[in-house]
Amino acid sequence: MTDFPIAYIEPVFRPPSEAHSLILPVTNGCSWNNCTFCEMYTEGQKKFRARDEREVLDEIRRAGERLIVQRVFLADGDALVLPTRRLLVILSAIREYMPGVERVSSYCLPRNLRKKSVDELKELADAGLRMAYVGCESGDDEVLTRVNKGETFESSLSALDKLGQAGITRSVMILNGLGGITLSGQHADNSARLMNAAQPEFLSTLVVSFPQGEARFRQAFADYQALGQQQLFIEVERLLRGLELRDTVFRSDHASNYLVLKGILGEDKPRLLAQVRAAIEQPQGAGLRQEWQRGL
Repeated sequence: MTDFPIAYIEPVFRPPSEAHSLILPVTNGCSWNNCTFCEMYTEGQKKFRARDEREVLDEIRRAGERLIVQRVFLADGDALVLPTRRLLVILSAIREYMPGVERVSSYCLPRNLRKKSVDELKELADAGLRMAYVGCESGDDEVLTRVNKGETFESSLSALDKLGQAGITRSVMILNGLGGITLSGQHADNSARLMNAAQPEFLSTLVVSFPQGEARFRQAFADYQALGQQQLFIEVERLLRGLELRDTVFRSDHASNYLVLKGILGEDKPRLLAQVRAAIEQPQGAGLRQEWQRGL
């Protein structure tokens, strides 16, 4: 569609739940881009930059003229790195030209909220930013160091608390298998501890994978030993046992997962644990995804 109102620099990524959203790039690439497990923005054309404000505003205007839009996802990897003033201008333009939009969302690196106050985030929420997808990956400081995440338990919790206080819905992702065999237990335990402290509205788990190979990942994690299928399930079981969540939507249904899990934590915790235990003890009858059905 040559006359589509928005110009994209491929590849473009978005959360699974934003499948029907208008993807609006306000930055290109990721401002951190040093996580050794992430291959999303490693290609040359995805070098980080903030997009020209006038260009973005013109695309919003043209999209509003041509499309019926209910949800907007601000791309690329961490739109909240932009100054609050600039984000407010973008959100104001979305309200003006796309009055039918019900929700604006974005990826969010915890580091990008260090200089943003709760009051600033409340301004963004009032202007239409309803959800932030936060890739915490782990709550364990050793794991975070080994994968060069640039975050800690405390920096992740601080960001999640700020978002929660501002009334912005938080969707958190934890990477199953990120600590390998050696750090699996502490990865599960401290990830549960982080989630218990933050009480996010949404929590999901994905299985770590390396479509382009493990060489980059092993630069800082040379002794990494990947978890096998059963070990991945045991880690998820340990995570679930440690979670004391009151009202969090839990999903483990990304294409990378062998076992699909869906429920509300805490009311569905016994059922989810039973599903995982069944997959550990009788994987043949657990309805697991085959390798060809999985993907990043």
